Amino acid sequence: MTEYLDIDGSVLEGGGQILRISISLSAILGVPVRVTNIRAGRSKPGLAAQHLKGIQLVGDMCQAKMRGVNIGSTEIEFSPGKIRGGDYVADTHTAGSISLLLQVALPCALVADGPVTLQLRGGTNADMAPQVDYMARVFRAQLHAFGADFALRVHRRGYFPKGGGHVSAEVSPVRSLRGACVTQRGDVTAVCGDSFVAGVLPLKLAHEMAEGAKSELKSVFNNVNINCYKEDRTMAPDNCSGINLWCSLSSGCELGAGALGRRGADARGVGRTAGAELRRAIESGACLDQHAQDQVILYMALAEGKSRVRVGEITLHTKTAMHIAELIAKIKFEVQPDGDQNIIECTGLGFTNRNLPPE
Repeated sequence: MTEYLDIDGSVLEGGGQILRISISLSAILGVPVRVTNIRAGRSKPGLAAQHLKGIQLVGDMCQAKMRGVNIGSTEIEFSPGKIRGGDYVADTHTAGSISLLLQVALPCALVADGPVTLQLRGGTNADMAPQVDYMARVFRAQLHAFGADFALRVHRRGYFPKGGGHVSAEVSPVRSLRGACVTQRGDVTAVCGDSFVAGVLPLKLAHEMAEGAKSELKSVFNNVNINCYKEDRTMAPDNCSGINLWCSLSSGCELGAGALGRRGADARGVGRTAGAELRRAIESGACLDQHAQDQVILYMALAEGKSRVRVGEITLHTKTAMHIAELIAKIKFEVQPDGDQNIIECTGLGFTNRNLPPE
C-alpha cells in the first residue's frame, strides 16, 4: 500500500502554486503526495483546467498513478514513477497560462532520462501569471545560475478569453544543479522592453504604453529603449495589448515587469503600471524581482551546496514555496535581513539525476 505525504493545499498562498511545487518535487524526489483542501479559500475551490493540465503533464512525464485529478477536485493523490525524456503535450483549451505549465514541468524535464520537448497550448500573455516573454528572458537568466537552461519558441500568441497560444520548450537534462550565489547585482546596464498590440487594436496604443513606462523609469535610467509593434495576424489573430520590460545588470542578473491592457483602460496607465513595477524592483537593490523570487526556491532545494539569493520583501508565494519545499525535500531555508533587502539561504539536497545513463 502506497504511503503518501499529506500536504494541506489551503496553507499560506493556498492556491495553484502549492500544487505546482508539490507535484514537481514529488515527481523529482519520488515521494508520493496527497494534497487536500485544494484552493479551499478561492471563489471556485478545487482544480481548474490550468492546474489539471499541469498535473496531467507531469503525470505523463513520470508515468504517475493519480487519483482525483479532475475539474473541481479538492483532493488528489500523486504517486510518481521514473521521469522519461520525449515529447509531451499540454493544452488548457482556455487562456490558462502557458508560463504556469512551464513552471511545473521544467524542473521535471531537467532530471529526465533524456531530452524533453514540451508542446504547451493556452495563454501566452495572461493576467495573474508571468508572460512567456518574461520566462524566456528573465527567468531563463536566473536558471543559468543553477547550471541549467531551456529554449523557448513562441509559435502562436494566445490571449484572454480564447487562448489558443502555442509555445514549445526544448530541455536538456542535467546531472545536478549547482548552488547559486546571486547576491551581487552590480550596476544597471540597460533598460528595454516590448510594447505590443494585436488584432484590430491600433499601433498608437503600443506607443502610449511605452510613453507611460518611460515616464516612470526616467528617474532610474536615462536611455530606456522600448520596441513598439503590432503582432502579425497569423501569429496573433485575437485582440490584445501589453508591455514587457527588462532591466539588465552588470552581474548578469535580469529584472522584469509587465502589464496587459484591457477594455477601457488608459494605455499610458498600463505602461505606467509596468514601469513603476520595474522601477521599484531596481530601487529595491534586489537581484531577483518578485516574480522570480518564488520560482528559484525549488531549484535551491535541489541544488548541490549552499545557495544564497538577494531579494526584496519576501512574498507570500515565496513563503509558500519554502514551506512546501521544506516539507517534501526535508531541507531548511533561512531568511536573513540585509539592509533594505533579504538574503534567502539554503543548503540543498545535492540531488543527482539517476535517470540519466552513466557517462
